[in-house]
Amino acid sequence: MPAPKNTVRRPLLVASAVLLSTALTAPVALAAPKPSTSPSATPPAGMSTVGGARLGQAGTQVNLASGVPVLPKDLSARSWIVADAESGDVLAAHNAHWRLAPASTLKMLFADTLLPKWPKTTEHKVEVSDLAGVGPGSSMVGIKEDETYTVQDLWLGVFLRSGNDAVHVLSAMNGGVKNTVEEMNAHAEELQAVDTHVVSPDGYDAAEQVSSAYDLTLIARSGLQKKDFREYSSTVRAKFPGETKKNKKGKKVRGSFEIQNTNRLLAGDTDVPVYQGIAGVKNGNTTNAGATFTGVAERNGKVLLVTVMNPQKNVSNEVYKETAKLLDWGFKAAGKVRPVGELVRPKSATQTGGRPGPSASPGAAGGTGDGAVAAGSKPVASAAPGGGADGIGVALGIAGGVLVLLAGGAFLVNRRWPLPDLVRRRSRP
Repeated sequence: MPAPKNTVRRPLLVASAVLLSTALTAPVALAAPKPSTSPSATPPAGMSTVGGARLGQAGTQVNLASGVPVLPKDLSARSWIVADAESGDVLAAHNAHWRLAPASTLKMLFADTLLPKWPKTTEHKVEVSDLAGVGPGSSMVGIKEDETYTVQDLWLGVFLRSGNDAVHVLSAMNGGVKNTVEEMNAHAEELQAVDTHVVSPDGYDAAEQVSSAYDLTLIARSGLQKKDFREYSSTVRAKFPGETKKNKKGKKVRGSFEIQNTNRLLAGDTDVPVYQGIAGVKNGNTTNAGATFTGVAERNGKVLLVTVMNPQKNVSNEVYKETAKLLDWGFKAAGKVRPVGELVRPKSATQTGGRPGPSASPGAAGGTGDGAVAAGSKPVASAAPGGGADGIGVALGIAGGVLVLLAGGAFLVNRRWPLPDLVRRRSRP
């Protein structure tokens, strides 16, 4: 039988204070080691304990008990985590704080940092210097110099095609790559993503560039507070501006071409079906990182975040297959399994009594509202993002940023950081 609420307040207060102290003083945040790329590498003995002591332990962490489904037995990823996106409860994890190369999943931090800077309609003419430093073999959306693009075009290029060219153009608009990297590292610190160290804003392999399954999940949760982030990361396909050319009559014309999201759980593939309830977020693949993926899905009112890093099976789309298995497990286990830790809130959310500060606040870029509706409202359909993107439906109707306080007290013990109007796929023709 659950203990009465008045008997658990003090332990919760103490536990929260200890957790906050641990998060702010974790020694592993002081150094950014080279990512573990060797197949024989093992997780270090001393990993971060942000979110709970068990999350700093090597191996699989889960509280199996009567009625709790057994975890999938054929998981090969070096690191993974399953978390409740709303409450922040970590249902299970495997080497959650192992600092590994993140690949393009790091673009989630790039977007969460820069999305609020410009309205979607802002236009930018690309200069040669904007594309300087794009790594050889990078994924590209096809940006051309001397062509003009809207900010919305560029973000669709980032999210759908994982375009490093789009990242570099946005970085140039933001004062350059160096400034952008500094802002991303500062935002990671604000989110308490202490495993993360950014060197290249696009996630391209770089010495000492690291993150972890725990941090990528924190970052995704922060990004999903923003309407634009939710819409871009859940867009299946869109039209992208092409190159200006002269037609047969000598008139300059500019067409467009279709781009499709490379997230296979969202767009599907020959050996991976579209996952029921999927709503984003971001995938990546590089030599050092292998395949990485963070996904969010909603089913029967429950919203889960799963991050999978570097599956060791040499199988096509394995990162998506293992993510789908963990999501399936999470939906079955939710409400039955006792958490092994939690996703912490940003520093400013703790310091200001529960609401995130400007760098982590909900909302769309350019100061528009985030479209959240009151708790208890019925889900409603939302319009498709501009630029020819596929339509997205609203999966949840909850008030963004509303946190539960103790009666008569200012300290947050529920520690919820809900997701406003999370989007999910509508069936497409």
